Amino acid sequence: MAKDIAEHDAPPFPVPVSHARFTDAKGPLTRAVPVETPVAVEVNGVSFAVMMATPADLEDFATGFAMAESLIEGPDDIAGVDICPIQHGIVLRLTLAGPARQIGLDRARARVTESACGLCGVENINALSAPLPRVKTPLTFSPEAVTSALFNLRHHQTLGRLTSGTHAAALCTPDGQIVLCREDIGRHTALDKAIGAGARAGTGFGGIFALVTSRLSYELVEKAARAGLGGLAAMSTPSSLALSRAAQAGLPVVACAKPDGMLTAAP
Repeated sequence: MAKDIAEHDAPPFPVPVSHARFTDAKGPLTRAVPVETPVAVEVNGVSFAVMMATPADLEDFATGFAMAESLIEGPDDIAGVDICPIQHGIVLRLTLAGPARQIGLDRARARVTESACGLCGVENINALSAPLPRVKTPLTFSPEAVTSALFNLRHHQTLGRLTSGTHAAALCTPDGQIVLCREDIGRHTALDKAIGAGARAGTGFGGIFALVTSRLSYELVEKAARAGLGGLAAMSTPSSLALSRAAQAGLPVVACAKPDGMLTAAP
């Protein structure tokens, strides 16, 4: 596990929900809306990325994001995470240890270089065809397991119930029991948080599938494959690239998951 995950100060929002005034056909009303804020990720002092996210479970996000970016293999590669609120957002300062330290610095510096040149699009496009790790223990989805996870997911969506405006990502056992769930304004950030939370808790991903409330996008497929999940189920439609990348990784995927049915991608 990470050796020193410290929070300098509480996030700038007591809860990741704001209240806004609206008017509907009946008159004025106040409604809860999810908080969205820029989260800058720094790796060993070098700026790496800026993500729009809900300011909650940020230690989980830091771990899951670093795993998805192939900066680390697991939480033990993280020496510390500092959460630093600033005027217009939050800075996540990751300190990597061991071999991950140099890997992180090299990747961060490469991204800075790419942003200043005219060829970064070529390198990013090539990255989309880079081989993904093969899934070691692919799951065989059962309709009963997916239906069970779908039914129970609503009980884990605190922000979703309050705002009707956030995505959820849950890690589930092969029979559909939810191990944990994380929510965020963004679908990929929610999955980062769920993967990070599972990794920090020592969850073995080989016998686990993720259920997401969004469409099945290629980013989610790549995050699931790199984490070593056994499968990925999404409540909405897949993209062609997502299906292609899942097939390359041997990742079982389900799309359009609903209580009355689902689409299982052909191998």
